[in-house]
Amino acid sequence: MYERLAKRRRWRFELHDQSENEAGGTREATASVIGEGVYATLRAENGVHRVQRVPATEGLGRVHTSTAVVVVLPAADEEQGGVDLRPEDIQVDVFRSGGAGGQHVNTTESAVRLTHKPTGIKVSCQNERSQHMNKATAMKVLRARVEAHEKQLAREARDALRADVASTGARSERIRTYNFADDRVTDHRLGESKFGIPRMLAGELLEELVEDLAMKHALEKREAFLRALEDADH
Repeated sequence: MYERLAKRRRWRFELHDQSENEAGGTREATASVIGEGVYATLRAENGVHRVQRVPATEGLGRVHTSTAVVVVLPAADEEQGGVDLRPEDIQVDVFRSGGAGGQHVNTTESAVRLTHKPTGIKVSCQNERSQHMNKATAMKVLRARVEAHEKQLAREARDALRADVASTGARSERIRTYNFADDRVTDHRLGESKFGIPRMLAGELLEELVEDLAMKHALEKREAFLRALEDADH
């Protein structure tokens, strides 16, 4: 879905790592999306996405509910400082790729896993052609994740001082439901539903939703600014 949205927006989509669960589905995937306005557009996708469907193996026609957590992070800018990753804090492991890619990736240890020892954060990359390229890509992802982790700790420390912490759109917040039986997508932030699961997976309906969410965010920022001005006058 996000890869197809990237194609519609003429962004560059790069899949770095993908692992499967026991049923053959995707357990976890890491990708980069590069282009103008990427983070401003996709940051609203952070949160829990709920899927309601009747699996092919379900003989009684019962609806099953599953969830996927989407985490969108801005790329860390090394030129502007940011988090300091010390070489001694990073464990580097190399292994053979387990994914598609032909004879080359399956017979050479070109895949790389980086572990940031202080935080325990792990990043793998196996889709590039060489170990050097995989390590460079994994380092960029690791830097972004560690920076996001440190910012999250800082936010939690600030929030602990407040008695009434408002919802911040954290991972545990359900943001959207995909109902395959009714061919319906419900965005809980917008409080509205749209029909067309195939259009959603093709990125078309998602493009409409992210535009609506961006407009909602802009209006909320404007209203907050006006309230701040009123409070200052009083």
